[in-house]
Amino acid sequence: MKKEISSSRLGTTRRTLLKGLAALPAAMVLASSSYAADVNTTGLAVTDDTVKVGILHSITGTMAISETGSVQAEKLAIQQINDMGGVLGRKIEYIQEDGASDWPTFAEKSKKLLVNDKVAAVFGCWTSASRKAALPVFEQYNGMLFYPTFYEGLEQSPNVIYTGQEATQQILKGIDWAKETKGAKKFFLLGSDYIWPRTSNKIARKHIEKLGLKVVGEEYYPLGHTQFNSVINKIKLKKPDVIFTTVVGGSNVAFYKQLKAAGIDLTKEKPLVLTLSVTEDEILGIGGENVDGLYASMKYFQSLPNDNNKKFVAEFKKMWGEKSVIGDVTQAAYLGPWIWKAAVEKAGSFDVDAIKKTLPGIELTTAPEGYVKVHPNHHLWSKSRIGHAKADGTFDVVYESKDLIEPNPFPKGYQ
Repeated sequence: MKKEISSSRLGTTRRTLLKGLAALPAAMVLASSSYAADVNTTGLAVTDDTVKVGILHSITGTMAISETGSVQAEKLAIQQINDMGGVLGRKIEYIQEDGASDWPTFAEKSKKLLVNDKVAAVFGCWTSASRKAALPVFEQYNGMLFYPTFYEGLEQSPNVIYTGQEATQQILKGIDWAKETKGAKKFFLLGSDYIWPRTSNKIARKHIEKLGLKVVGEEYYPLGHTQFNSVINKIKLKKPDVIFTTVVGGSNVAFYKQLKAAGIDLTKEKPLVLTLSVTEDEILGIGGENVDGLYASMKYFQSLPNDNNKKFVAEFKKMWGEKSVIGDVTQAAYLGPWIWKAAVEKAGSFDVDAIKKTLPGIELTTAPEGYVKVHPNHHLWSKSRIGHAKADGTFDVVYESKDLIEPNPFPKGYQ
C-alpha cells in the first residue's frame, strides 16, 4: 500500500540539488537582461529586473490562527532568495491577498492574481475547501499553486505542487502508531465540517476497520464553532482509547480549553488525543498548558535537531521575533518558493508549461524537515513523525519513520 525509499538510495540520483542557501552558479550565468523574452513567454509579470508572485492566505477570520505562519515563511523564503540574487537574476516582488477564511474569496483572489496581476506563481491556500475553490481557476488560466497543507489526498493536478503530506503519509501512519505503540482499539473521530476532515476521517475509518479496530463515534462541527461540551460528554460515555481529531483553526482554542475544564487530563492518555491539525502555530493561540500530553501526526516539528532546521528556526525568529513559532504547514510553506526557484532555474524560464516539465525530480537538501523530492504526482517524498506536546508549546518527537515515504494520493481501497 505504501512504498518507502531510503534516503541513501535517493541520494545517488540527486541531479537537481539545491545546495545550501546559495544560488546555483548556472542560475547566475542565466541571469542576463538580454533574454527577457526567452524567460517570459506567457505574458507573465516578468521584467529584466523583477518577477511578481502571489501570496494568498487567510490573514483574517477563523483560519488566521493557522495561516499567518505560512505567510511569514513564504516572505522569509522570498527575502532569502532575493538576498542571494533572486531567480534568474530577477528580484521577487510579491502581491499579497487575503482569502479571509472564505472559500469563494480564494477563487476570486486567485483569478485576480493570475489574470490581472499576471503573477508567475502563487503560494497559498490552507484548507482543502479553499484549495478546491481555487483549483479550477488555476487550471483554467494555467497558473501554478504551491499548496502547503497536509490534506486528504485523492487529488492530483499539473497546476499544483503539494508540499504538505497526503493521507498515506500522515493519517495511516498515525493510526498505525497508536495501535502498535499505545495498544489503541477504540477511536472517536472528531472534525470540523468541511471536505478535509470528512474525507480524512473516511480514510481513517477504513484503516481502523482494516486493522480490526473500532470507531465508537464520529462528529463534525462548523468552522469557528466554540461549544464542544456536548461532544465531550459523548466522548466520556463512549470511552474511546483515542480521540482522533481534525478540528481546525480557532475552534481548537475552545475545544482544548473545554476538554481540560471537563477534567480530561491529556497527560494521562485516557483517552489519548491524536491530532492531524494542531501544530505549534495553533498552540500559540490555544496555550501550551491546554495541550500538554497531546500527540500530533506531522512531518515537521520546530524541535527537529538537524542543522537545516536549526538555521531555519534562527532565521525565522530573527525576522518575525523570538516569540514566533513554526508549525508543520509553516515549514511546508517555506519550501514552496525554493522548489519554484529550482524548477525555474532548471527550465531557464518562468513559463508555467516549462516548469511543469522540470518540477518532477526537484530535490531540496536544505529543507528544515530534511531531504525532500518532488514526485511525478506533484507531491513530496517525506518522513512521517509523531510529536508529543509539552506545556511550553513545543513537541518531543517520539516516532520518526526510518525512510522517506513515497506519496500515494490515490491509495487502493481508500477512495
